[in-house]
Amino acid sequence: MSYPRVASLKNGESFCRHLSDSSIELPFDEEVQTGAESPLGRSLEVHGRTIGNRFCILPMEGWDGTSDGKPTDLTRRRWRNFGLSGAKLIWGGEAVAVRRDGRANPNQLMINEGNCGEIASLREELVSTHEEHFDDSSDLMIGLQLTHSGRYARPNDKKRPEPRVVQRNVVLDRRVGVEDDSAILTDDELSRLIDDFIAAAVLAERAGFTFVDVKHCHGYLGHELLAGVDRPGRFGGSFENRTRFLRDIVAGIKAATNEMNIGVRLSVFDFVPYCPGEDRIGIAEPGSEPRKTFGGNSTGDGMDLAEPSRLIELMQEIGIRMVCTTAGSPYYNPHIQRPAFFPPSDGYQPPEDPLVGVSRQVAAVEQLKKQHPEMIFIGSGYTYLQDYLPNVGQAVVARGMADSIGLGRMVLSYPELPADVIGGRDWQRKKVCRTFSDCTTAPREGIVSGCYPLDPFYKKREERDLLKAAKARLQK
Repeated sequence: MSYPRVASLKNGESFCRHLSDSSIELPFDEEVQTGAESPLGRSLEVHGRTIGNRFCILPMEGWDGTSDGKPTDLTRRRWRNFGLSGAKLIWGGEAVAVRRDGRANPNQLMINEGNCGEIASLREELVSTHEEHFDDSSDLMIGLQLTHSGRYARPNDKKRPEPRVVQRNVVLDRRVGVEDDSAILTDDELSRLIDDFIAAAVLAERAGFTFVDVKHCHGYLGHELLAGVDRPGRFGGSFENRTRFLRDIVAGIKAATNEMNIGVRLSVFDFVPYCPGEDRIGIAEPGSEPRKTFGGNSTGDGMDLAEPSRLIELMQEIGIRMVCTTAGSPYYNPHIQRPAFFPPSDGYQPPEDPLVGVSRQVAAVEQLKKQHPEMIFIGSGYTYLQDYLPNVGQAVVARGMADSIGLGRMVLSYPELPADVIGGRDWQRKKVCRTFSDCTTAPREGIVSGCYPLDPFYKKREERDLLKAAKARLQK
């Protein structure tokens, strides 16, 4: 398949011409407005609080905590950059495990009594940096993402999966070494895990966070439960049972905290797992089970938003007002979740123009926003727009297609982007993420994550050479 790199589209006219020629639907504003009254600069009200603008920093994990789940200097640098960004909504910072067996890697942050002070200091450093550059932090909202990695848990060794799963899945079981039912969490174990999420939320409130994200995305435990159609018992089968985990966590947090708010990062649709096909272009893996995709269609290669819409209605009923949207999983179908021209070295070449993936996520959020206008929707998937992210992001917000523009990988290379856009400062093109995917390939190889191609800090680190060697080995 052939399509141009976004960096080769030298102006807005050529970018829009490519969209038109390729029948890719994305809104686009030719002129990006600036200032506090611009579409991206305007404030947002939720939970009786003001969020100062329409940019959100998405949770990004660095594989750089200590073995007991505390932040390191690398973690602190990343959080200071979140404060430097100028974005007024910080969605969770990064995934923080609620207990040891739920860590995605042995260096993932973990919240418990012993670590609470260190987690609190991350938020404090973020706020301090923000105040240093922007004076006011009263309109800054910071959450903490709580997670159990479920099927993708690797708590003790970066190379050794220790999966805890919701149900059997032929393709995904094979990928993480599940051979029998012993990896399935029992209903009693899920009930104890609910208690762990509630205890973590109590600690997050003590640490000063305004909200917690009960993570339901990317193939991790909460997301897999939503697709647990073959699971028996209290947490599987019916829609009511598959949402019990979330409902019980929310009820428990409300009872155990003073005023902790709750959001959900949700994969609003999913496809079946993909694998390299001819010429390493991604194809749906044979033997996949489309019925086990939450928000997927009957063939596993498209969206059906009926159940996600029903879930968002439920969220509203139990007091959730913010949903941070994403799609699929970086483990088994990254092209729909994190569109990129250059895939991770252990992945597959994208089977479509990555701009199609961006358009799909934008369209899904627009549809859900129309159905649930009272809900605050934070969109994602925007990084691949690169130089045209502000033009599309502004158009999305101005047209009411989403309430906030989430930034992930882009902030690793260009943390000041929100401040530059709203402040009308010169666009720093040399910092724009070109989706080289090194920030994903590195942790897949047990190396701390960061922007090795563009961030001068990571360019100089010895891990860059380790990453180069790993990529050379994988590409043989």
